[in-house]
Amino acid sequence: MKLPVYETFYSWQGEGCHQGRPAFFIRLFGCPVHCPWCDSAGTWHPNHIPSKIDRVEVEALAERAAAANPEFVVITGGEPAIHDLGPLTQALAQKNLTAHLETSGGFEIRGTFAWITVSPKREKPPLKENVSQADELKVIVDTEDAISYWSDELKLAHANKPIWLNPEWSQRNNPKILQAITEAVKERKAQFRAGWQVHKNYRADEMDPSAMPEASLAK
Repeated sequence: MKLPVYETFYSWQGEGCHQGRPAFFIRLFGCPVHCPWCDSAGTWHPNHIPSKIDRVEVEALAERAAAANPEFVVITGGEPAIHDLGPLTQALAQKNLTAHLETSGGFEIRGTFAWITVSPKREKPPLKENVSQADELKVIVDTEDAISYWSDELKLAHANKPIWLNPEWSQRNNPKILQAITEAVKERKAQFRAGWQVHKNYRADEMDPSAMPEASLAK
């Protein structure tokens, strides 16, 4: 089986509960969600799509990952769950590699994952079953009302899992956004944690020549 691959690279996880751990990333092409602030717009936006998208056998992807010898493999996108990821996670398991998934949660998840991060998007709200099976939630705080919106939509006060509040990258210096996150964490009305895309400060992903710099796509 082949999957459309935007990029693969070896770096470390810059967000969430596994922050700072070495990871091999497989970023798949394709996303029908189309968030206006997407920092991986090369996976779908006509102004950023590279001239050639490789379709790679899942066994070859597993071999690339194994050669890097990471602690785990992150399958991301785009929106990776639009693809059947079962063959890929099986190929990774045969290399004794565990798979983590980063998804909006808006599509059926196919495959076996040791860790699932659901980052809900208003453009394509997550399926209830995906929210339930997620190990962590990552709420992108792009507006001042984003925390209250998702708290109501997903009943976050009853979520028994970490809920990361990440400022949308173009809003990372917006004092109102940062204050909203800080106040939510301090009030502790849910399992809120203040989040950040730490890898961007280090430019860690770009240190692997096979990675396509996201900085050119971010606002």
